[in-house]
Amino acid sequence: MKVAKPDSWPASPEEAAALQDLLRERVIAENPRPPRFRTVAGLDSAYDDAGNVVAAVVVLDATTLETVEVATACGTTDFPYVPGLLAFRELPTTLTALENLTITPDLLICDSQGLAHPRRFGFACHIGLLTGVPTIGVAKNAWGDVEDPAPERGSSSVITIDGDPVGRALRTRTGVKPVYVSIGHLIDLDTACAQVLALTPEFRQPETTRRADHLCRTLLRDIATDPAH
Repeated sequence: MKVAKPDSWPASPEEAAALQDLLRERVIAENPRPPRFRTVAGLDSAYDDAGNVVAAVVVLDATTLETVEVATACGTTDFPYVPGLLAFRELPTTLTALENLTITPDLLICDSQGLAHPRRFGFACHIGLLTGVPTIGVAKNAWGDVEDPAPERGSSSVITIDGDPVGRALRTRTGVKPVYVSIGHLIDLDTACAQVLALTPEFRQPETTRRADHLCRTLLRDIATDPAH
């Protein structure tokens, strides 16, 4: 898969925040064409205290939810841990994993924030711009103000930051804590929430996220037990 990998990355939190502010204006929060998602990919990444970073991409058939392809990558980071800028610890390795795919998925689902971010430009937005593929952020926790949606599956409530709507809390399982959906790029919020519900037939998290997360945990365990590390 082709990605627009930058020649260099911000060297400081100040540079990273300025880049987010610059790129935010390029996000398209609508469907540029009628959505037809035949393949959907889950992206996840993780890191340890030594600065090792792992990333996994799991591509599923959107109808059957069977795994079509898997790609991984390992790297390192020395970018500091700063809330709102965590994407810069994970983006380089994630882009390498995406480059290792032999196919281009129709939709990317990130275990992260999109517009529901203090600068309205989370990891999912950044990945969307670098790939040109419709992208959603589906986070485990909310960033912003949100009321709990009704308890039934499919119920939702609006996430706001400074009074502006930036996403939805979406109940994917009746009586279970919701997930927090926001736009990454090239998709609207209604379509994003419909896709998340289609990918959660049994569990709270989308199948894309669950499988990518499991793979990341395995990769980190392998690093921890590798004498070379």
